[in-house]
Amino acid sequence: MTETALRAPLSLQQDFLRMVDHGDDTGPFGSRYTIVGGWRLRGPVDVGTLRASLTDVVTRHESLRTRLVVDGGQAFQTVLDPSEPELVVRDLSPAAGADRTRATEDFLNEVESGTFGMDRNPLLRAVLGRFDDTTAVLALMAHHTAADGWSMQVIMRDVAACYAARRQGRPADLPPARQYREYVAWQRENADSPATAAARRYWRDTLRGAQVVPTPTDLTRADGTFVTSWHRFWLDDDLRAATVALANRTTSTVFMVVLAAYLDHLRRVTGESDLVVPTFTPGRTPAWTAHMVGSFYHFVPLRTDLTGCTDPLELIARARTTCLAAYRHELPFADIIAEAPEVMDAAVGPNAAACVLQVTQSPMVLRDEQIGELTYRALRRRLVSAPVGSQIPDGALLGLEVDPDGGIVGSVGYTTNLFLESTAAGMAADIGQALGDFVERAQRGIGDVVGRAQRN
Repeated sequence: MTETALRAPLSLQQDFLRMVDHGDDTGPFGSRYTIVGGWRLRGPVDVGTLRASLTDVVTRHESLRTRLVVDGGQAFQTVLDPSEPELVVRDLSPAAGADRTRATEDFLNEVESGTFGMDRNPLLRAVLGRFDDTTAVLALMAHHTAADGWSMQVIMRDVAACYAARRQGRPADLPPARQYREYVAWQRENADSPATAAARRYWRDTLRGAQVVPTPTDLTRADGTFVTSWHRFWLDDDLRAATVALANRTTSTVFMVVLAAYLDHLRRVTGESDLVVPTFTPGRTPAWTAHMVGSFYHFVPLRTDLTGCTDPLELIARARTTCLAAYRHELPFADIIAEAPEVMDAAVGPNAAACVLQVTQSPMVLRDEQIGELTYRALRRRLVSAPVGSQIPDGALLGLEVDPDGGIVGSVGYTTNLFLESTAAGMAADIGQALGDFVERAQRGIGDVVGRAQRN
């Protein structure tokens, strides 16, 4: 395989990964730093056409065939020529008479437990699990330096478009693709822009004297085995409906409500009112990045002062103010840490780590999509825990996602050199209890306000 003449610096997101690199195969440049997406397929699947469509997408998106290189202390990325990604076909028919939902989750967990090193080209592989001639599951795995969660939805959309076009003997109905190196060039061109300078000032002022809330660990950082396990859970549909209704009532997002509840919980646990909670945002600015494949997400430390605030509605208002200001001044974490170099100090000690809070909202509509005689739908409802899964660089990742089929799907990813499974399960129970109690208190507060208004 030869390298093309295309060569670019790393993005600031990739520079952030270098900050947390372990220097071995267990870190963000290792073979387990992967991302996996799953889709349910209904209808006959032409494997040859699917294979060709995957190659079309690798050709379309350079990040799926880009090598990250460190040479003499300098890091850069080099684009490789297109090649055919691996497609493995698995027979899942023994599970045809059993619980297919459980079999599907076990299948995705198995794929996710695999390794996929950065030395592979392209940085995308597919596994097609077939229950029968008309029912299958497609798992796509990419190295996380090449694609983020948003990117996986873009990849599947493009695979579907290319598949339909090939089946119908026509060109794919897709706009011209912009490449990740264009985004890197944009970052560099805007490094000293007035907007970037204002954002840097915002983070310097906002995070002055602040520390990310440290989560006590079960193990000393150097003692345990470094893999990532995933504890998955589900919160009932009544809580989902109440949380969404509260978000709508307060002109907020579900994440803002969850953040307010989580901050309220942390204040009770730590006794502190000035709290910094990290989250991930999609990082899809400017807008033309929306249909690109690459690593765009931002690690954003959100600081909120709860001093003197006990009313749930006021807590939501403060969380909302925090989020909106952070979003207006969003920067890659490499820029933020340059302005607030001590913000992570408390969360990276030998017996402490950061817990990242994330509420995922898929960029694609979660419904059946038609491609000729085939339909596909994203599998977002995963409830089976896994002892080994996609790697997070360090600590814990507490994630929630509103399920269109009902309830809230939750997960706690945790590195086993720091946390025990029982602690992850406790984190899941805590967020469920905290959110439920918080929403109930907020509903009572709204009811009291409405009652007073009616009496007056």
